[in-house]
Order: sequence, then C-alpha cells, then structure tokens
Amino acid sequence: MSTHDDISDPYMPPPGFGGMPYAPEPPQPDAEGMVARSGEPKDEGAAFADEQAIIKSLQTVYDPEIPVNIHDLGLIYEIETKERGQVIIVMTLTAPGCPVAGILPQQVADAAAAVDSVGEAAVKLVWDPMWEPDMMSDDAKLALGF
Repeated sequence: MSTHDDISDPYMPPPGFGGMPYAPEPPQPDAEGMVARSGEPKDEGAAFADEQAIIKSLQTVYDPEIPVNIHDLGLIYEIETKERGQVIIVMTLTAPGCPVAGILPQQVADAAAAVDSVGEAAVKLVWDPMWEPDMMSDDAKLALGF
C-alpha cells in the first residue's frame, strides 16, 4: 500500500511538482465570439454603462497566481458600452495555457455586471495581440519588480 492509498491522507503532489494539477481549456466562444456573459439588458432607453465604474469593478478581479488585478496587468484590451447598459469586454490572459482560463472570463463578466449602470456584460477572450509584460500599468510593474 502506497502512502496515498488511504483516503484520509491529504494529497501531496510528487516531489519537484511546481504547477497546478489541473489546467482547464479556455471556454469555447459562442456564435458572437463571447465566452462569458452575466446580467440582463436593461429596459429600452437606459443610459450607457459608466466605463470608469466598470474599470473600478474589474480592478477587484485578480489572477490567483499574480498579486495584481487584471486591469493593471493589461489583460483588458477594450471596454465597449452600448445602449441598455450593455457592455462588451475584450480581454486576454497571460498565456493560452493559463490555469484560470476556464474561470477568469466569467469572473470578469460577473464583476462588470455588478456595476449599477450595467445590464448585460459579455466577455470576449482573444489571443491577438498576445499579452506581454510591457502591457502592465506602471503600478503593476513596480509591484512585480519590473
């Protein structure tokens, strides 16, 4: 019997293992290219969403491996506000194999939809241009020692 055969023993990764045990595939885009949605469109005639409030909300979302929010990391490429409080966010990840690829776009959609002026938030995940460290804000670069 190996040391991991008893279910009461906590799982310990093999020696030298430094990565996460599971890296989900990025979500598949729908017909419009969106990979995550949250919220509902507001009534006809509702004002456009407040972009600064959306940015502030996105600054509460962090990649769990990097102690800097996704906006300051430069992962948010575009925030488009539309009628009825609709928002389309174009974003990327630090790498296509990012371990949070399956959950981060939904966290972004949820954070944007939580803003009072936002109705529906949709997130599109893109890989062009590829993210590079020089896309980070000066504050992010300082926090990470760049």
